[in-house]
Amino acid sequence: MASSSELEKDRDAFDLYFRQQNDRLRKEGIYLEIVRWENFLDAMSDTRLQDEYNEPIRDCDVFGSLFRTKTGKFTEEEFDVAHGQFLETWKPRIFTFFENADVKMGELPEDDVNSLFAFKKKLRELGHFHTQYNDIEHLKRQFRDQLDRLIG
Repeated sequence: MASSSELEKDRDAFDLYFRQQNDRLRKEGIYLEIVRWENFLDAMSDTRLQDEYNEPIRDCDVFGSLFRTKTGKFTEEEFDVAHGQFLETWKPRIFTFFENADVKMGELPEDDVNSLFAFKKKLRELGHFHTQYNDIEHLKRQFRDQLDRLIG
């Protein structure tokens, strides 16, 4: 699960919800392991630390990313890693969710907003349709619907 730091609360709620879903999914032989950068060791690495975060993306079955007012350099890099892996192996399934949030445009850094619009354009050029969500409950429902379609 990838997102900028501004969506930490959404990541927390999303993480908890799907850990709870594992009870239902285990009966179908499915277990969701939620991988987040916060759970990695921050110790010095022989590569960039971001490379450590990118490695599990290559092995995952589902990659989800959340966006609000910006893309975030590392979130986009993680998306690119997932997309590159998808082009090679047809995995992971990639989902992009954009929060339809009330924001004060005058308070947003221009670079943040521009990164978001540029990323949306990139998705359109890739032929990928992102999903809007209004709040965390809406996000949970939408992702669970998608997961049920994958399992079904």
